[in-house]
Amino acid sequence: MTAQETAAQRWARQMADWAIPTEILDSASQRPFVFSPDIFTAPEPGTFELSLSNRRAAEALVGGGSVLDVGCGGGAAAFAVAPPATEVIGTDRQADMLELFEATAARRGVAARTHAGSWPEIADSIPVADVVVCHNVLYNAVDVPAFVTALDAHARRRVVIEITPKHPQDRRRMLWRHFWNLERPHEPTAATAVEAIAEAGLHPIAEESLLPEDPRAAARQEFQGAQWCRNLCLPPEREPEVAALIADVPFPRERVTIWWDIDRD
Repeated sequence: MTAQETAAQRWARQMADWAIPTEILDSASQRPFVFSPDIFTAPEPGTFELSLSNRRAAEALVGGGSVLDVGCGGGAAAFAVAPPATEVIGTDRQADMLELFEATAARRGVAARTHAGSWPEIADSIPVADVVVCHNVLYNAVDVPAFVTALDAHARRRVVIEITPKHPQDRRRMLWRHFWNLERPHEPTAATAVEAIAEAGLHPIAEESLLPEDPRAAARQEFQGAQWCRNLCLPPEREPEVAALIADVPFPRERVTIWWDIDRD
């Protein structure tokens, strides 16, 4: 009798289905999933409404404390809750993202540290924080249990993960079909992630919401054509064609906040 597939195994299998075929990768002039820091700049204080994920993190920071932002980009998740946080720690695999994180912290007078590398490979070198936040990164992880148990081990009070309900490449489905005649899968989903986190012995709470209007949306649109062109493994000269195709594709506001409090007893 074949053992029943766990949610973590199902997630890993479905993530493997998203792999870009070798022949397409080999044709790319640039590594596809390297991102421009300009897209991930943290909004200025007072210009935005806290998201549900931001509020869940802030609740656990009453009286101050430190925030570890895993896959931080420019630090939007961390700086949204600083204050009340008094220290921010960022990890990212791109050095230019960490430079932006540090510059933002310096400009805002927030104590900051950064660590380069992919999670959870670098977890052993990262300090524990009061709250761990991780926005829009989980779909990069194949091994959900290893990823989330490392998050849990680095939090004193709470872990807050934010992801889209479906794979973030889902809205590019028609582009893969248009340029490469490639059909993209429909899974995994946030629901599978929640199952896999529970299988890891944690007690996640999942809440759906819409992101508030983003003050960075107009500025981001300027970079979308080039970024999507790169993600699709297309040469830069195809950018105008990509930009025209995505002109009416909205930035997805649907999010799932997955969080749990730390219980070491």
